[in-house]
Parts: sequence; structure tokens; C-alpha cells
Amino acid sequence: MNLIIRGIYQTQEVTLLTWRILRGLFKTPRYWSEVLRQMDVLGFGSLAIILLTGTFTGMVLALNTATTLQKFGVQTVTGQLVATSLIRELGPVLTCLMLAGRVGSGIAAELGSMLVSEQIDAMRALGTDPIKKLVTPRIIALVTMAPVLTVICDFVGILGGLFISISLLQQPASVYLSSAQEAIDYNEIIGGLIKPTVFGFVIAIIGCYKGMSTTGGTVGVGRSTTQSVVVSSILVIAVDFLLSKAIISLLLEP
Repeated sequence: MNLIIRGIYQTQEVTLLTWRILRGLFKTPRYWSEVLRQMDVLGFGSLAIILLTGTFTGMVLALNTATTLQKFGVQTVTGQLVATSLIRELGPVLTCLMLAGRVGSGIAAELGSMLVSEQIDAMRALGTDPIKKLVTPRIIALVTMAPVLTVICDFVGILGGLFISISLLQQPASVYLSSAQEAIDYNEIIGGLIKPTVFGFVIAIIGCYKGMSTTGGTVGVGRSTTQSVVVSSILVIAVDFLLSKAIISLLLEP
């Protein structure tokens, strides 16, 4: 029962935090310089791990799908399968799981450290709203950068599949690319961008909430960081199912 009550309480707190953020978007001051700084830290700082994740995911997809498709004599659709898998599912989910581990934990640790060292209390004493100064820029930055990083992940994943098709499967590049092009249409792209936008918000709001609710000193910072990664990763996977169902029903069904 205590677990259920705590879950309800935390859901309420996250909802209230979200409302304060949305309400604050229409009020001054607006810390755009902090937003740009966070976009650089959270976005560009995550580029290397996204490039590696996308490249090797595309290579593995091409290697496995081509072996299976070869049994049915349709190896030429390898590019279509790789592109569809990345754009619809693996690109957004893997990108945001990487962000949950790197960015979500960093947000929780940074805000938690500021809270236990009383820096946030000092900001309030000076008349600065810590939600607008610390939380809102991080959420805007991650909601903006998650789709961008997902597009990069999809792109390098398709190139990784192309490399495997040429080097190991002896498939002409033109066959792979023409097949991959068939999987890329307007609805697929829209669906592939909706997911990381929602996931980015989930990761950011959970990281900020866990950081801003840290208790127990430095030990609490570590606990909040771990909880942020676990909760945001689970929510990404759970929300992915709901979004997939909605996107398939609204955009992809003929």
C-alpha cells in the first residue's frame, strides 16, 4: 500500500512540476542563453555515443535480416527492413535509452548536488525561480535535441547497414539504397520524430524531478541518479508501446 501511495504522490508532484514549467514558458525572464548551453551539453555532448549506437545497430540489423531474407530469396529488401526498423522503433528507443543513461542521470546528479549544497535555496533567497532557471532550460534543450539525435542515429544506422551489405553480403549499393528509400515516406518520418520528442520530455522531467526532490545528502544524490535512469528507461519503453499503437492507427494504417 505504501508503494501505491508513494507512486500516486510522485505522479502528482511530476504533474505539478510540468504545470509550473508550462505556465512559466509564457512569463519572463526567459533564460535562452542557458537553453543554448544545455543544448550543447546535452545534445552535442551525446553525439559520440549516438553515432556509435546507430552505426552498430544498423550493421547488426543488416547482417541478421539479410541472412534470414536470403532463405526466402528476397535479400534485396534488406535496406527497406533496416530503414523501417530504425525509423519506426530502434532509432528513437535506443537513442533515448542512451540519453536516459547519460543525460537523465546527469540532470538528476547536477540538480541533486545543487539542492543538498543549498545552492537552490540561495537562488530562491535572491529572488530567482529555480524552476525557470534550472529545470525549464534543460527540458526545452532535451525535447529539442532528442529528435535531432534520433535523425542522426537513423542516418548513420542506414549507412552502417549499407557498409555491411557492400562488404559482407556483396549487395550493390544501388539495390540497398533504393530499397531503403522505399521505407522513407512522410508518415514514417513524422512518426519517427514524435517518439523522441515525447521521450525527451519524459527523460528530462523525471531527471529534474528526481534531482529537485533529493534528500539525504550526498548519498541521496546517488540514489536520485539511479532512480532517474531506471524510471525514465522504463517509462520510455512503456510510452513507446502506447505511441506505437497510436502512430500505427493514425499514420501508418492504409
